[in-house]
Amino acid sequence: MTDRSSRRRARRIAIGAAVVVALAGMNGPWLWRVGSEKYHDYKINQPEYKADNGHWEIVDFPEEYRQNTIHAALLHTGKVLLVAGSGNNQKNFDAKKFDTRLWDPVKGTVKKIPTPTDLFCTGHTQLGNGNLLIAGGTQRYEKLKGDITKAGGLMIVHNEDPDEPKTIPAGTKFTGKKNGKTFVSADNILVEKAKKVFDKQTGRFLRTEPGLGRVYVEAAKSGAKYETGTQDNYRVQGLKGSDTRNVYGMAQKLALDKKDFQGIKDTFEFDPVAERYIKVDPMNEARWYPTLTTLSDGKVLSTSGLDEIGQLVPGKNEVYDPKTKKWRYTKGIRQFPTYPAIFQMTDGKLFYSGSNAGYGPDDVGRKPGIWDLETNKWKGIPGLSDPELMETSGTVELPPAQDQKYMVVGGGGVGESKESSDKTRIVDLKADDPRFVDGPELEKGTRYPQISTLPDDTVLISGGSEDYRGRSDSNIHQARIYDAGTGEMRRVADPEVGRNYHSGSILLPDGRVMFFGSDSLYADKANTKPGVFEQRIEIYTPPYLYHGSRPTLGKGPRNIERGGSGTFPTKHSSAIKSARLIKPSASTHVTDIDQTSIALDLKKSPGKVTVTVPKNRSLVETGWYMLFVTDDQGTPSKAQWVHVP
Repeated sequence: MTDRSSRRRARRIAIGAAVVVALAGMNGPWLWRVGSEKYHDYKINQPEYKADNGHWEIVDFPEEYRQNTIHAALLHTGKVLLVAGSGNNQKNFDAKKFDTRLWDPVKGTVKKIPTPTDLFCTGHTQLGNGNLLIAGGTQRYEKLKGDITKAGGLMIVHNEDPDEPKTIPAGTKFTGKKNGKTFVSADNILVEKAKKVFDKQTGRFLRTEPGLGRVYVEAAKSGAKYETGTQDNYRVQGLKGSDTRNVYGMAQKLALDKKDFQGIKDTFEFDPVAERYIKVDPMNEARWYPTLTTLSDGKVLSTSGLDEIGQLVPGKNEVYDPKTKKWRYTKGIRQFPTYPAIFQMTDGKLFYSGSNAGYGPDDVGRKPGIWDLETNKWKGIPGLSDPELMETSGTVELPPAQDQKYMVVGGGGVGESKESSDKTRIVDLKADDPRFVDGPELEKGTRYPQISTLPDDTVLISGGSEDYRGRSDSNIHQARIYDAGTGEMRRVADPEVGRNYHSGSILLPDGRVMFFGSDSLYADKANTKPGVFEQRIEIYTPPYLYHGSRPTLGKGPRNIERGGSGTFPTKHSSAIKSARLIKPSASTHVTDIDQTSIALDLKKSPGKVTVTVPKNRSLVETGWYMLFVTDDQGTPSKAQWVHVP
């Protein structure tokens, strides 16, 4: 702790004590009955307190513009895209009511954006041209075991015709050859044509491998008697001629078991200038809860997610090319739980911290490591504390990005576990043999922590809950700031709004941080009253904005090449100590892969500063960034938007 911070804290305590004595003398017993809350409100609004702890403020949208925000992304226009889709509300889904809002935090305006499909639980990342790539979403809501009246499950459709693919429309009936039971397909599917396999050396024909398609089917009638327990072949009704022999279904157990959410293949780019969604080619795999990670060449990797029949995508990862607007599969197979925290490293390899949102086997893809995407080779990273409590943990790249240190915060047990971790874990990926070590502990076990990197090389950690989805009234109304340089972490002002599942945070260009969402399972400690989705947005103003005047940064070049420099006017050049390029966030489900803060070389001259961007393409990905400069008091400027081509 610095001497300056110690003096401020001492002044704050002294002033607080004097106020308590004065109020007690004037008001007597009344103070202790109702004065505690009033004193708290008084205290948190004092300049001394704000300079030490920052300040929270709720942004109250007009009712017609409120929504169940699940995803948020800062756009290079300075506006924030708030995406709900169906908002975890099946009535909205059934009514095809899908919502998106565009909020201007400077003007305070909100605009409704037409939303083409259910982008609830989609994946997203910033593209090099400034568009936001959005891929995946919801095809069908989950059904709990008690709510299911018709047996159902996965039907694999085979096509042995080598000449043409087959289209099987929704509503097609499949009848078992042995069990005689009929099931109906829920969606249209295209079954690829059969593939002829030849010997590579002799060219001799070996065999025909049927084309395969997958579709969710339900029994034609309700009741447990229509369940099946063994594999059977199914005749596809409505076919003619040779198709009756070449096309057939195969299914294992079709039952009244719980059915998970199902994903979609749809992909869009959101254009911040036109302020609309633009449809591009769909993914090869349907995905619900996928992670999108930008690669060195500007392409985007899509990993994990639940597919069109509610099963975890079996390690078939794919890459989007912004130039062709098309997807292709990567080499090899590697499976992760949903929303895996996968970051690109400065050497082009990928780091997986182990953080995830939950769906997937307990023993598959949960250990952290370094992944070479080109070779599909994997190197595990040891030392992770509470390794079984990594679901709903958060991961952040510590600033500056050149240091290649990452922090994993909190987490919980698999599924609806009551267990949660109070650990932070830090790994230095530049070490010869990277290994996790414990950082400062949290006061409470914390699921769903919201984490944002700040321009002064600190990290804001806020909210979360001790139990699954805030169960048992377990939201954590606490915030902390971690100093990446000193390794110290301290409590700051407490947020008013509790945040757990379906929440996140976004650094704004003025240096403040906005918080959105929260989807509590229950609203009371006894877990008897259903929770209500939190629609309020709360903004945190960090202490650095209460230290007096902030440095100014005038307009300079809009584009700076890697290895190139840009000069910006300022009246405070002598006081400026550092410059950072910070990539705008795209946040959901405790996952924000885009966050990065890159240190820039800085030269000062009277009335101006010159910054130089590093040459490393894996460190500085193509795209828009916020350029902040910070003075000797730790106070950042407002950001200037800069594009790195």
